[in-house]
Amino acid sequence: MFRHKGKSRTMIHNLKLASLLSFVAGIVNVAGFMAVNRLTTNVTGHFAFFADGVIAQDYAVAGVYLLFILSFLAGAFASNMVMELVATKNLKYIYTIPVLLETGILVCIAFISPEMLLRKANIIACVLLFSMGLQNALVTSVSNAVVRTTHLTGLFTDLGIELSQLFFYRKKEQQQKLRASIFLRTVIIGFFFLGCLTGGFGFFRWGIHILCLAAACLLAGLMYDTLKYRVVVLRRRYLQQF
Repeated sequence: MFRHKGKSRTMIHNLKLASLLSFVAGIVNVAGFMAVNRLTTNVTGHFAFFADGVIAQDYAVAGVYLLFILSFLAGAFASNMVMELVATKNLKYIYTIPVLLETGILVCIAFISPEMLLRKANIIACVLLFSMGLQNALVTSVSNAVVRTTHLTGLFTDLGIELSQLFFYRKKEQQQKLRASIFLRTVIIGFFFLGCLTGGFGFFRWGIHILCLAAACLLAGLMYDTLKYRVVVLRRRYLQQF
């Protein structure tokens, strides 16, 4: 799920990655919004508010939204920097550190008091946007830009294009490729929506602590990937002996 890249990467790998990380993003999307009344998984809306602040000459407000945008950018930058640095030392851990960093951020936010959430709403929004920048850069790198998990605008655009192409591309291999891509995008949208529902209902019951579930999902995915990799390595060694 995390380790395979290039030609060794299959649709199954992308489906596992997409379902896990889009579910996490959905939880953060709704729980973050309910906690601090800010968008915390993408920056499209923040650009509109930033422009509105500039036009209204309310530069303090514009500055806050610019900070949100830059926080997401910083997360993406940090994610790739970490991966590049780790790649020079040990390729086995290239994706482990960004995932653990995101997990740590979500756990820390999950235990912030309600009073602190109100007083430091902008800072918390920046931290959550940073974590989603981390995740988006990670999944983009792993899947070679096939999977996106923190926002749906591009997904719905691509899905609409591919659904229309079903009426024109009639060759068997073209239909198979289109249907596989449509299925992947549908899975991402479905799990993001499921994450949103989980984040919403979970926030009403447990408050911001629901982010612990998102962190647990990340850790579970990382453990699954590590254990499966070790099983594959041991199996290959065993087969090589015979």
